[in-house]
Amino acid sequence: MDTKESKTAQEEFEHLKEVRMPEDYEHPEPDALQPEARRPAKGWHWLLLATAVLAGAFLIYRLLSAAWV
Repeated sequence: MDTKESKTAQEEFEHLKEVRMPEDYEHPEPDALQPEARRPAKGWHWLLLATAVLAGAFLIYRLLSAAWV
C-alpha cells in the first residue's frame, strides 16, 4: 500500500526548486525549525575541557607516583 501523499503540480515545482537551488555558504542561516542551531553553546565545552585536563593530570600523577615506588 502506497502511503505517500500526492503533490499538486505547484507543490512539486516548489520542491524541485528547493532541491535544485545551491546552498548559500556565504550567508548561512540556521533552519527555523531547529532553534537549537541558533543558540550559542552554554559552556559545556569548557566543562568538557576542564574534565579532560583533570583526568590527564590525575593519570600523570598516578604514573609518576607508581614510578617512585
